[in-house]
Amino acid sequence: MMLPEREAPVLDVRELADPAGVGMDAERLGRIDTLFRRYVDDGRLPGWSLAVTRRGRLVHRSNYGFADPEDGRQVNDDTVFRIYSMTKPITSLAAMMLYEEGCFELNDPVAAYLPEFADTRVWKGGSTTGPETEPITEPLRIWHLLTHTSGLTYGFQRSHPTDALYRDAGYDLGGPKGVTLAEAVATWASLPLRFQPGTAWCYSVSTDVLGRLVEVLSGRSLDAFFAERILGPMGMVDTAFGLPEGQRHRLAALHVPDPATKKAVRFDELGPVSRSVPTFLSGGGGLVSTTDDYLRFCDVLLRRGERDGVRLLSPRTVDFMTCNHLPGGADLLGFARSMYAETPFAGVGFGLGFSVVTDPVRHKVLGSQGTFAWGGAASTGFFVNPVEEITAVFMTQLIPSGTWPLRSQLTQLVTQAIVD
Repeated sequence: MMLPEREAPVLDVRELADPAGVGMDAERLGRIDTLFRRYVDDGRLPGWSLAVTRRGRLVHRSNYGFADPEDGRQVNDDTVFRIYSMTKPITSLAAMMLYEEGCFELNDPVAAYLPEFADTRVWKGGSTTGPETEPITEPLRIWHLLTHTSGLTYGFQRSHPTDALYRDAGYDLGGPKGVTLAEAVATWASLPLRFQPGTAWCYSVSTDVLGRLVEVLSGRSLDAFFAERILGPMGMVDTAFGLPEGQRHRLAALHVPDPATKKAVRFDELGPVSRSVPTFLSGGGGLVSTTDDYLRFCDVLLRRGERDGVRLLSPRTVDFMTCNHLPGGADLLGFARSMYAETPFAGVGFGLGFSVVTDPVRHKVLGSQGTFAWGGAASTGFFVNPVEEITAVFMTQLIPSGTWPLRSQLTQLVTQAIVD
């Protein structure tokens, strides 16, 4: 979806503009805070941070509640959050930067660059102790990784025998201690795919494999590629795979809903964020970030690949990435084989790294066709609406992501504040 032809200002993430100047109503924007404060006041969330822009201007920025209720630290503009799967769009953008340099074609077999996939087979039946498999009939291609139509899966989904095979190999809500990205990819390639590539959609480690592809094609580790080619040029100084000791006071604590009360309680079982660069550089879920940093990333996408005079992607590439790439123009309601996803299915397709609204009426959320988005396991989320020139970022730390309808409510409340 193309933006109108106008010169957009460079977004200043710390300078609030008058909403009326860009066709938004300040009182209506205040409804966003009113709604989300209730989640904190009744204990369902520990705290949150959010920001909204329109036409390159910051029109709403607010924080509420606690980064860590145990020590009394409140959420502020500098709070660092685990963004989990909001890492995926950054990895997808990195891959497409290499695509623009002619490093690969979308139809290329993954095995041409990651030979461990040369002998990967597909689940046919049997049990986890005696799986029956069959050969791949359609080569696993790079576009399958970008669209989650690869047949790879996640161990934590618990909806298919292949998920159990991942868990048996040590990949549930993470991976074995000390494993590298290359080692993880080799393990996944040795396990059967859930289905023939391109025949269904399943949320998976596809983007982690894509991150390994970035490493192989660029000759750089994923953290180095991110820092040199994306995070540094975009001024995303607080986005990284680890958090140094001197910055750990900024990290928000992770929470889960209490089964009995539904109130948010501290959850430390996933282990701490690494104090240095971890061995497993998860392009699917390994980054930490801030609201302001991710807002800068969204600004790059809204501006179709460029920010502050630095261009990461061609406008045509961003447009291409944010089209629905599911075969036959299907939406996720009819194409998904996974019960786990971070977006409602109806009226939503999938592009090269993003969910894409194909039909707002079927989606049943106030918004525009062509809006693209994604979120993370700890209930973080963002969306970009190219039609209305809107970006929005919401940060909190509550697992699982589907506990409350935070993302659809954010889209609903932001969109109703447009009055021009």
